[in-house]
Amino acid sequence: MGEFLDAALGFPAVLFSFVLMVVAGYWVLVLFGALGTDALDVDADAGAGDGGEGGGLGDLMAWAGLGGVPVTVALSLLVALAWFLSLVGQVLVGVAHAWVTVPVLVAAVAGAWLVTRALVRPLRRVFPADVAPSRRDFVGRLCVVRTGRVTAGFGQAEVTAADGSTAVVQIRVPDGDAVALLSGATALIFDYDAIGEVFLVMPYDTALDPGR
Repeated sequence: MGEFLDAALGFPAVLFSFVLMVVAGYWVLVLFGALGTDALDVDADAGAGDGGEGGGLGDLMAWAGLGGVPVTVALSLLVALAWFLSLVGQVLVGVAHAWVTVPVLVAAVAGAWLVTRALVRPLRRVFPADVAPSRRDFVGRLCVVRTGRVTAGFGQAEVTAADGSTAVVQIRVPDGDAVALLSGATALIFDYDAIGEVFLVMPYDTALDPGR
């Protein structure tokens, strides 16, 4: 036991030992329901959903070939494997100079990355990718006017999303459209103005659509 602790607290394994403790603590919290497996995942809609640029740890993991699973899962595997490989490498080389242990560290990190990348591939089937919701998902849907009228500069409506939830959104009629939309009227969302963050609508008569 003493030899194991000496190896775990020696270089290079010590670089991963404390991180591994944090990882273990995190999964204990997940087990008890205090945290979710997607704690480090970024909502894509916050950055790229409306034309912006995404970024963050998730993109870095995807660039490294570790995407397709929650970031916490990929990082946990990477840390655990790096710790194990560095521990094994340290035991094999024994007490040596830094010029020997540094290559062990590099080999451990590289080996952990290769093995994690191989393990992530089958795990992607266990964690199917969720398409982040976007405001553009409302385009093509019907909405009900909730303000007195809708003009080119003012108007709100209630729209029902594909999952059944409802939202109140800002709507506008195109400039020059003489058709008035009054409270309670049904309108069709036909476009989204990302600059003004408003939806463009047109009148819609449900009586003319036998499919609805």
